[in-house]
This record gives sequence, C-alpha cells and structure tokens, in this order.
Amino acid sequence: MDRDKLVRYLDNYLRLGDFPQDPSLNGLQVEGKPEVTKVGAAVDAGEAIFRKALEEGVDFLLVHHGLFWGRPFPIVGHHKRRLALLFQGGINLYAAHLPLDAHPGVGNNAVLARALGLEDLEPWDVGVKGRFPLPVPLVQVADRLGQLTGMQPLVHQGGPDQVETVIIVSGSGTGLLAKVDADLFVTGEPKHAVFHETFERGLNVIYAGHYDTETFGVKALAQHLYERFGLPWVFLDHPTGL
Repeated sequence: MDRDKLVRYLDNYLRLGDFPQDPSLNGLQVEGKPEVTKVGAAVDAGEAIFRKALEEGVDFLLVHHGLFWGRPFPIVGHHKRRLALLFQGGINLYAAHLPLDAHPGVGNNAVLARALGLEDLEPWDVGVKGRFPLPVPLVQVADRLGQLTGMQPLVHQGGPDQVETVIIVSGSGTGLLAKVDADLFVTGEPKHAVFHETFERGLNVIYAGHYDTETFGVKALAQHLYERFGLPWVFLDHPTGL
C-alpha cells in the first residue's frame, strides 16, 4: 500500500488536529519505504523495538510513545542508533499519543472499557466513562483487569466494595484524579503524591500498569488497518514493568 495514502488515512481517522495540547509529534515521525507491506504495533519507540521490527520485516511501525516530544535534541548516542535502525530497514515510524488514548473506536480506553464489559461509554477527558449493567465487586474488576493485561494490578480501595460507574484513563492519569466522579478510576501507573487523596476522598483506584493499559490501542489500530486494507501486522511486545 502507498505510504502517503496510509498516512493521510490515519491522520484523518485519528483526528490528529483535535489535540493541539499534545506534546507528542503525532503522525509520521520518520519516513521510510514508500510502499507499505507489513505493519508493526508497539507501545514505545526504542532501539529494542526497532530491532524486533527489522527481524519481523516491518516497514510501517505504529507506536503510542514516539521519539519526539516538543523540543529538539542532538542526534547522537542512542538517538543516532535508533534512527540508524529505522533507516536501515526503511521503516516508517508513525506515532499517535493522545489521539490513540481518546479514540472512540480503537483508543486504549475505549477498547479496554469494552473488554471489561462497560456500557453507555462516553468521552471523559482523554479517557472514557461507562457503567456495568449491574454493580460488580471491586475485587472481580481487578481480577478481570489482570486477565486482560497479564499483570497483577494494584488496588487502592478507598471506596465501596461494589462498583458500577467506571472511568478509565490509560497510562499516566493520576493528574486527573481530582475530577473523578465515578465509583472506580482505572489508570496505569501510581503516583506517591495522590496516595492519601484516594482514601481521603473515598475513591477506588486500580493501577493496571502504564505499559499494560496502552497495548490495547496499537493492537486495535493495526487490526483496523488489516480489516480495511488487508495489511498484515505483528505486535512487538516489550513490557517495561511500569
């Protein structure tokens, strides 16, 4: 498939222009081969992932966390090695940060919410808010998240044993804690500064891993491209443990 056609489709599908506040350089960050034959999906841009992409014959790599974050830096050391690998394989690097968190179809939060069984989904900041058809024990939600991510989540139970309304913000969502108006807030990584606030405000929070809550979007987006354009894809898994 023609790379430029694919990039235009992704830019429009992900509504990149709706997120001017995002420090990520969303879109095509590094230009590679003009003809795309295989898509790779990964959470992070990094040397280990780029080597896996080379081994798998990927020429279009979708990532959630790209290389460029709003300020210039010298292309030396590990930065040079990263780019050298992309150039070596003619790999196109495409990043989608907040657009892939917020997307109602293939976004990290929407996909995870549907997998949990939430209904009546609505946008909430860059995440989603939904509800279970009937109240569910908090411990059961935590178990289900562990099954979905493959990691044991961290539960801070400041609220009720049974939950119905849930807000999900993948990755690093603790900065939004003050706005939470639900029985349960699900995000990725914990932050020491909000530990006491959680319990003092009577909130339930489940931390399910920054990396682990953000595998859903790139996988769903790659599958979407397969269904629409017939592009084969592979997930390049490289957990960070965070």
